[in-house]
Amino acid sequence: MALAAAIILAAGEGTRMRSSLPKVLHPFAGSTFLHRVMRSVQGLGPETTAVVVRYQADAVAEAARSYDAGVVIVRQDEIPGTGRAVQCALRELSSRGPLEGSVLIAASDMPLLDTATLRSLVDYHESSHDSATVLTANLDDPTGYGRIIREADGDVLRIVEQRDANSSELAVHEVNTSVYVFEADVLRKAVAGLDSSNAQGEFYLTDAVEAASGYGSVGAVAATDPLAVEGVNDRVQLSVLSRAHNARVCERWMREGVTILDPGTTWIEDDVRLERDVTILPGSFLQGGTTVASGAVVGPYTTLIDAQIDGGAVVERSRVEGTHIGPRATIGPWTYLRPGNHLEEGSKAGAFVEMKKAHIGRGSKVPHLSYIGDAELGEGTNVGGGTITANYDGVHKNRTAIGSGVHVGAGNLFVAPVEVGDGVTTGAGSVIRHDVPDDSMAYSENTQHVVEGWKPEWER
Repeated sequence: MALAAAIILAAGEGTRMRSSLPKVLHPFAGSTFLHRVMRSVQGLGPETTAVVVRYQADAVAEAARSYDAGVVIVRQDEIPGTGRAVQCALRELSSRGPLEGSVLIAASDMPLLDTATLRSLVDYHESSHDSATVLTANLDDPTGYGRIIREADGDVLRIVEQRDANSSELAVHEVNTSVYVFEADVLRKAVAGLDSSNAQGEFYLTDAVEAASGYGSVGAVAATDPLAVEGVNDRVQLSVLSRAHNARVCERWMREGVTILDPGTTWIEDDVRLERDVTILPGSFLQGGTTVASGAVVGPYTTLIDAQIDGGAVVERSRVEGTHIGPRATIGPWTYLRPGNHLEEGSKAGAFVEMKKAHIGRGSKVPHLSYIGDAELGEGTNVGGGTITANYDGVHKNRTAIGSGVHVGAGNLFVAPVEVGDGVTTGAGSVIRHDVPDDSMAYSENTQHVVEGWKPEWER
């Protein structure tokens, strides 16, 4: 049976993060906490998905809508607590029509919560016919989590927050993950009677679990992967969980045929795609939708962001963003490729080269100390060191076109817009302001003046 609704709790400030950014919008392996949880929940196909917001509500709501245009945004009022968040969500959802069937509730601070784990919870709930089901985890160290208190027959009696627990309850290692499935009619009744008589003075959703037991049995199913339900409350937990997840990502790629010399210093986001026989050297960060084809070598100390690296290319000690690197091209060291570049097969962007919106033809080389922006280079062209395409006139970005088989002398300045034909040679130190026809020599001569003895005698 399909879920009638899913309610995602994203109203908290996350004070322990000590950040001006809402906790749910912090990034994790390429996506925010909220995006990751929403994506996992949407994998279940709920009829309606609601996200409850409160702290920096507009920013969180805007993010949620960018992930799912059809999401229902629920604004929690000033009454605190997860129980109050669900009350507000039920009121909004009920105003849109009858709410009947199973309702999933999930916190949004578990970045590794996955669809498979959620599906196991929903399947268990539907097969057991319980009034409510809690997703739990068994932890060696349950510190900070609410404890699951069971009845003798195994049903859940209540959930006790750590700050409200006594010594025997604190000894329990089965903990609440803040993920639940309730039958809609039971949920309405259970949250209606919540009060704030607890250490925090909040409306706890956990109290609704005990209330639900008055309308039928409350079951529990333990997550098979503790990382999937591990919450993040501060930067330390974020670091620990990030490293644990990244270790799994690196191991998966290594088992699929990728060489990663030092997984401890290699970070690979979830949307990155690598082919067999790629080599990743230490200190590399692969982010966004980056793809790396077979035989390519990345690193050491390289950052790739939404980059496409073709087979056999080498990218060393560089930052490459939004760029397509062709087969057997060589990049680096100390190269900065800004978005919009396409370097063809066998091309080169060498040491201390910066490029932006440049198309570098097959076999063309920009070996060192140059800036190539808004430019087109043909095939087999060599650009001398210290060359600059002056693409910006203070108002517009202008194009430079340099043909095939061109030899550009050192220290050239191309003042765009300008076109240089095929087979051209330019002299060292030239300023090219006008178009140059094919098979020409172009140079600019500057008169050198020497004034001897210009310094006062006392400065010599």
